[in-house]
Amino acid sequence: MALTDVGKVCLFSKMTGVIKLNGKPVANAKLIRSVNKSGKKVDETITNEKGEFEFPAIFERTITKFLPQEFVVKQEIFVQYNHKEYKIWAGVKRGPEENTEARGKDLVVDCELNSEKKFIEVDGSPIISLCTWNVEPDVIDTGF
Repeated sequence: MALTDVGKVCLFSKMTGVIKLNGKPVANAKLIRSVNKSGKKVDETITNEKGEFEFPAIFERTITKFLPQEFVVKQEIFVQYNHKEYKIWAGVKRGPEENTEARGKDLVVDCELNSEKKFIEVDGSPIISLCTWNVEPDVIDTGF
C-alpha cells in the first residue's frame, strides 16, 4: 500500500455500462451519480451513440476507516432522457473496498429504462436497480 492510500475508501466503484430503452441503446442520455457518506458528492456523464457510459471510482480519504464504526455510503444514479428522469440505481455500500457492488469483479451494467426495479443484496449491501450485472446476489433468509 502506498502512503497516498492511507485512509482511502471507495464510495462508489468504477462503473461502465449501456443504457437502453425498449432494447435499443440510448444516445446522449445524461447520467447523474451521487454518493453520500459525510457529505454529498455528485458527478455526471453522457452516453455515447451506442448508449455506453463510464463513471470513474469515487474515493475519499478518511480517518474513520480506522475507527470501530460501520461503513455506510448512500449511492444513487439517475438518467435524464427525453424529458424524463429514471432512477436506475439506489444502494447502500457497506464495504470500503472497490468493487464490493460486484463481489470484487468490475462493475459492468446493462440498464433497461423500461424494466422493473429489482431488489438484491450483495454482501449485505442492499441495491435497487433497473440494471443487471455479473453478480450472484445474497440468499436472503426470510425465516420461513
